[in-house]
Amino acid sequence: MKEIVVTSSNAGQKIEKFVKKYLPEAPLGFIYKAFRKKDIKINGHWVKKDAVVTDGDVVRIYVTDQQLQDFKKPRPAEKRAFSYEIAYEDGNVLIVNKPKGVLVYGDATGVRETLGNAVLDYLYLKGEFDPNDHTFVPSPAHRLDRNTSGLVAYGKTDAGLKALTDLFKERTQVEKHYLALAVGDIDKDGKIDKPLWKDAQNGRVYVKPLEAGGKTALTLYHVLKRFGDYTLVEANLITGRTHQIRVHFASIGHPLVGDEKYGDFADCRKVKSLTGLDSQFLHAYKISFKDVGGVLAPLKGQTFTAKLPQEYENVLKTLTGETF
Repeated sequence: MKEIVVTSSNAGQKIEKFVKKYLPEAPLGFIYKAFRKKDIKINGHWVKKDAVVTDGDVVRIYVTDQQLQDFKKPRPAEKRAFSYEIAYEDGNVLIVNKPKGVLVYGDATGVRETLGNAVLDYLYLKGEFDPNDHTFVPSPAHRLDRNTSGLVAYGKTDAGLKALTDLFKERTQVEKHYLALAVGDIDKDGKIDKPLWKDAQNGRVYVKPLEAGGKTALTLYHVLKRFGDYTLVEANLITGRTHQIRVHFASIGHPLVGDEKYGDFADCRKVKSLTGLDSQFLHAYKISFKDVGGVLAPLKGQTFTAKLPQEYENVLKTLTGETF
């Protein structure tokens, strides 16, 4: 039998979720059977899967020592200072500036440096994360591609993560703005309203009608600077589909500079030879919070920005003779 005391960082979640996080390698069948056999209790009482744990509750999971060893997968963490820029932090939320080339999540190799590991190391140093407690792991509420730089919001507590995740899913009280350099001359502001379909097997996204399986996708954009061969735009994501900005701008004949997946390949070669840029020119530079409440109340009315990375400033200077 394993006994766990619920803390404020993992309170507020359903007991089913709590147990799944504590035993991340346990088969779902084992967990559901444990509930049916009344092998999971809160404060000495058997509970159903949808019971909510609160701060100070004592959760008991009746497992053998061998099962506990098999079903728990310790997450490596070190107490280390955070090496990236922090745009905002409170008890529930952490907003950080991710550099280009850094993964938000781990990949199949498990050896690359990730933003997630850096966040956990930092919170471990502060005493706000216990790598041996798998009932809650601070996580991002949204994601950026490896080669897209900019702001990422993390939930430091279960309540913070749930509120942020809902916020970014609904997108009525938060706005995400990107800076992008597009190929060609875009002469006015506009919107791109084209459904997108993700081919998960090949890692690509395509424009596809709703009736054929596409999902609604809407991007608004504002022209910031026109350079003739290139245009610097501010893109506002109304929806948050994978590769949305990259695919949308490619679909109107203005792919992002450096985008070797969806872009103008001849221009990519030219830009790479002139500047060394080998990926899309895309930076998540601003997050604005509107009328938010609850654990997110401190964010109400606030806007956070991350300046354009020097690498992109250098690309602008080389291609256009100007900077942002």
